[in-house]
Amino acid sequence: MEFSPQGRLLLERRYLLPGERPHDLFSRVADAVGGPARSREFFSLVSSLLFLPNSPTLMNAGTASGQLSACFVLPVEDTLEEIFASLAHMALIHRSGGGTGFSFSRLRPRGDVVNGAVGAASGPVSFMRVFDAATEAVRQGGRRRGANMGVLAASHPDIEEFVTCKQAGGFPNFNISVGIDERFLRCLEKGAEYDLINPRDGSVSRSIDARSLWRLIAASARISGEPGVLFLDVEPWLPARSASG
Repeated sequence: MEFSPQGRLLLERRYLLPGERPHDLFSRVADAVGGPARSREFFSLVSSLLFLPNSPTLMNAGTASGQLSACFVLPVEDTLEEIFASLAHMALIHRSGGGTGFSFSRLRPRGDVVNGAVGAASGPVSFMRVFDAATEAVRQGGRRRGANMGVLAASHPDIEEFVTCKQAGGFPNFNISVGIDERFLRCLEKGAEYDLINPRDGSVSRSIDARSLWRLIAASARISGEPGVLFLDVEPWLPARSASG
């Protein structure tokens, strides 16, 4: 299989181990993934480029790392210890070539009380900056920048700050999405007020016009391409749920 100069350069920078040629890369991956029974078949597929596995598999198959997964979802709980535990796990995953996704919806909003501390909470967007900076410092597999997905529920009191956080070019290592629910869609349809809920205690922090928030999401997406939208209440419509009864 012949590669263009650009293709060969990409292979050398990201996927080839020291001393490897493209043929060696495909053999390494085929032996590790296909096993004795199917390595020849797998080699034929990847060497002809009819099929290619994800980047971590190309990087790590047949090595001591053995990390072949591309995407991980990590919890972010509302304590300093658990936030930074997730940050440490993120760094290790990025180092092995994986990408990470987070919901920051459980973090208490900016200005909220902090037990046992003087001052106020800094909010999820502030902690996202810490995750973004750490990602900048850790290269995925030592060869490429890490990649993150950040989600915040539309009902979070800091939702406007989250929606607009990428307008000025911030958070280069994050894609962001707003998590909307059935309640938001009903309020949007009716032009009604939508309650924002403090995740710390479940109390209503304030209410906003659902259509105003929707317009803010659309305007921000037009400026920066983000946020996207995730429908959090999709489970009742999942085919797998119906099939399993």
